[in-house]
Amino acid sequence: MKTIRRLIYGEIFLAVGFVLLAFLSLFFFFDFVDELPALGKPSALDSTLVYEVPHALLYVGLLMPNRIYELLPISVLIGAVFVLARLAQGSEYTILRTSGLGPWRALRTLLGLGAVFVVLTFALGDYVAPLSDRTAQLLKARYQGNISVGQTGAWLKERQPYSNFSVNVGSMSSQGELGNVRIFEFNNQGSLVSTLTAVTGQIETDDSWTLRQVQRREFDTAGKASARIVRSELEIFRWPSGLNSEMVSVALLKPETMRTADLFGYIRHLQANGQTAQRYEIEFWRKVFYPLSCLVMVVLALPFAYLHFRSGSITAYVFGGVMIGISFFLLNNVFGYIGNLNQWQPWLAAASPALIYSVFSLAAFGWLVLRR
Repeated sequence: MKTIRRLIYGEIFLAVGFVLLAFLSLFFFFDFVDELPALGKPSALDSTLVYEVPHALLYVGLLMPNRIYELLPISVLIGAVFVLARLAQGSEYTILRTSGLGPWRALRTLLGLGAVFVVLTFALGDYVAPLSDRTAQLLKARYQGNISVGQTGAWLKERQPYSNFSVNVGSMSSQGELGNVRIFEFNNQGSLVSTLTAVTGQIETDDSWTLRQVQRREFDTAGKASARIVRSELEIFRWPSGLNSEMVSVALLKPETMRTADLFGYIRHLQANGQTAQRYEIEFWRKVFYPLSCLVMVVLALPFAYLHFRSGSITAYVFGGVMIGISFFLLNNVFGYIGNLNQWQPWLAAASPALIYSVFSLAAFGWLVLRR
């Protein structure tokens, strides 16, 4: 069995590598084309910095680990389908069956291979891809402007013993400097106590915020007759806060590019401050379940080894594998949006595509393998 396992594993690893390389080449080209309009333009922060071809190539290259993470399950399916279909077409799989490779043993063999891809996918998605994607965003921010979310930036909330704060961060530079900071302070009764705007800010190591060019308004409503607004302008203002740089970065970056631990910590922060965390919870569970889809892919590929091929018909089956992989990728994204809109249980929205394809793959395995 070691020889059979070595044969199957080696062939599938090689095929998956070629498929992944083809996909990456395609996405690298498209991503680079997207960067062409920005070439030759000076930075909005420093006119001496010009975004050139080497910077664009480096930026696109830093996006590739996340592309590998997204494409690995599909590549596993296509590579496994190609190898098993080719073995079946050449009657090699029939020889393996007569050598003792029964359906259940074949399933266990492929699940072992799938487990390797599960670990690889998780490592890429949780360690390599977030780091490279953040580096790419900081590189782009250096040459094309600050990191921001939409037109209003990122909103955060913090509860302190006697006050609640709503914080808006307009942007963050590649050096971690905050821009267009607004802080709204409310008392425990929900009344507005003060507002603060700052042109720039920096989060210190003790998590306090050092804000510069500050305009502050305090609303003194102790008595209706003496209610007044106190305005002040400060060059530097220190705001003690529990919001650290990681939380701000998480709020400004896309949730799909975050580490699982960062997502979990940010979800707890949102829940502790009474904010909705549905979007981040779905993404957290997708991070958990997505690597497991590699197991589903290898099970989906196994029935292709038991099909009867005519000469030249392998292409159609490989194309079918491609379509199944693309449909899984699309369904995985669609269920995330549907679950967020309909307030589904986050784990259900994230796991539904894998569950659907697991049932489909096991049904195909039972019909084409066990009953034939």
